[in-house]
Amino acid sequence: MWRRRREWDDGGGCDGDRAWKEFSSQAESRARAESRAQEGRGAREESGAREERRGWLRWCPRLRTVLLVPLLIYISVPILIRLFPVLLTKFVYLNFLAFPFFVDFRQPELLLNNTINLYLTTEPGVMVGIWHTVPNSRGAEARGKDQKWYEKALGDDHPVIIYLHGNGGTRAARHRIQFLKTMGAAGFHILALDYRGYGDSSGHPTENGFTTDVLALYDWAKARSGNSIILFWGHSLGTGIATNAARKLQEERGIQVDAVVLESPYTNIREAAAHIPLTKIYRQFPGFEYLILDSLALGDMFFRSDENVQVLSCPLLILHAEDDSILPPLLGRKLFETARSAYRDKTKVKFITFPKKLGLGHDYISFNAEVPALVKDFLNIK
Repeated sequence: MWRRRREWDDGGGCDGDRAWKEFSSQAESRARAESRAQEGRGAREESGAREERRGWLRWCPRLRTVLLVPLLIYISVPILIRLFPVLLTKFVYLNFLAFPFFVDFRQPELLLNNTINLYLTTEPGVMVGIWHTVPNSRGAEARGKDQKWYEKALGDDHPVIIYLHGNGGTRAARHRIQFLKTMGAAGFHILALDYRGYGDSSGHPTENGFTTDVLALYDWAKARSGNSIILFWGHSLGTGIATNAARKLQEERGIQVDAVVLESPYTNIREAAAHIPLTKIYRQFPGFEYLILDSLALGDMFFRSDENVQVLSCPLLILHAEDDSILPPLLGRKLFETARSAYRDKTKVKFITFPKKLGLGHDYISFNAEVPALVKDFLNIK
């Protein structure tokens, strides 16, 4: 019995050992395979992470450039303006934006009825372009007439507006065309000029030069208009030009223009620059006043309407839209209060605002059909 048990143990035990060895060997192989697989996955993940880092590093210089360039421009502009104030005159006058483009100024009839083009030499070497629109009531007569007829028509007792437009564009701009139509239909003559450096006018824009142009046109119109009322109508930048001309006329010649109308005005160019949207991004910039606002004076730009109105004594009408996003109505209100405090006859100064719901903004007060009646009422014109 003992011999058989040992034989069984010898035979069965050997087979079990072999099976166990095979099982252990397979388990080790599987473990090594899984370990290699994990190592492979880890290597691939690490490689992917390295590639991702390399890709981000490749983008870093580009990102720095994208962020750095605008920052450098932002910082450089005020410094360049201070160093070269002539650059600021470009932003203020915008005369290089001669829109609408491809207009033949010699043929205003393509855009307007009852209108003729003419040129006036305001000083040696400077010639300005002007459109003369006659009242609609004389439209039938005006057809086919030459400049001599238009000049003679100025003396027909209809009031005459010398229209002084804002910066940018020319006398052919859409809202300026609408002004000519509106006031022409209301019985006004309108003389709309492009200052020196604008449109087809020669010369270069300067504040003193603008005044010279306006007074030359005033003299030309006065010599032909008899007893007709002549008024300066300034819009935006043109409001400062209007008060400059009216003051110079009064102080140097003792002549009072019949009236001044200021549409969307400002107090002075420095305060205007502090409020326009273009300078909003710089208002918190260190040195904003010194670098930008003070540089206006270095460029010989002042347009001191707030000082001018304290000298004037002619009727003064101020028009401003409540939704003016370029020159806020608080500037028009401030100018009115300055003028009213200086005028002896308070009835000669009036401020009219137009509600937001009309949507007139900065440029479109002339689109309001009530404007001619408001002006006539203020000036006691029938």
